[in-house]
Amino acid sequence: MQTAMTVLEVICSLIGWLCLYLLFCWAFSKRGPEWNCRLVTFTHGVLIVLLTAYVVFVDGPWPFTHAGTENTELQTLALAVCLGYFFFDLGWCVCYRTEGPVMMAHHAASILGILLALSMGVSGCETCCVIFGSEITNPLLQTRWFLRQLGLYDSLLGDAVDLLFILLFAFVRVGVGTVMFYCELTSSRTSLIMKLGGVVMYGLAWVFMVDIARFGYKKSRAKYRKWKENHKCQEESAKKLIGFSENS
Repeated sequence: MQTAMTVLEVICSLIGWLCLYLLFCWAFSKRGPEWNCRLVTFTHGVLIVLLTAYVVFVDGPWPFTHAGTENTELQTLALAVCLGYFFFDLGWCVCYRTEGPVMMAHHAASILGILLALSMGVSGCETCCVIFGSEITNPLLQTRWFLRQLGLYDSLLGDAVDLLFILLFAFVRVGVGTVMFYCELTSSRTSLIMKLGGVVMYGLAWVFMVDIARFGYKKSRAKYRKWKENHKCQEESAKKLIGFSENS
C-alpha cells in the first residue's frame, strides 16, 4: 500500500512539473523551450530547498546522527516531488540534448539515489539533506542564465549572483557535504549501496567544484585586467586634462 502511494506521488509530481512547463510555454510563447524549462527548474529549486530545509532542520531526524533510519512520511513526499522533477528534467535534456556527460551523470545518480531511498524505505533523512545541499545553489544558477539572456549579467547584480553561488557551493556542497559524507560512511545503519551512492555524489560535487573554481579564477583575472585598463585610461585622461590646463 505504501509503495503504491509513493509511486502515485512520483507520477503526480512528474505530471505537475510537465503541466507547469506547458503553462510556461503558453505564457512565454515568444521564448524558447530552454527559457521555460529553466523557469521550471528555478521553481523546483526554490520549492525543494524550502521543503527539504523543513524536513532536515525542523521535522527531523538530524541526518548527521540518524543516517540510515526509516523514512518519515514527509521525507517520502519530498523525495517523490524531487524524483518527479528529475524524471521530467532528464527527459527534457535527452530530448533537446542540452547537457554534457557530467550533468547527465549527476541526473542519473540523483534519480538512482532517490529511487533506492524510496524503495528501501530508509536513508530518507540524509538523502533529503543531500538534495537540500545540491539544490540550494540551483536558483542562483538559473538567475545567472536569465541575467545573461536579458543582457544584465555584466553588472553588479551579475557579480553578486556569481559570488554568492561560488560561496554557497563551496560552503554547503563541499564543506557541509564532506561532513555529511563522513557521517554516512561511518554510520552502521546505512547500507553499503547507499554509501556507494554517497561516494558518487561526493565525487561529482568535487568535479563541479573544480570547474567553478576555474570559472571564478578566470572571471577574477578578467575583472582585474578590466579594472587596470580603466584605471590607466583615467590616469591618461587626467594627465591630458592637466596638460591642457597648463598650456591654456
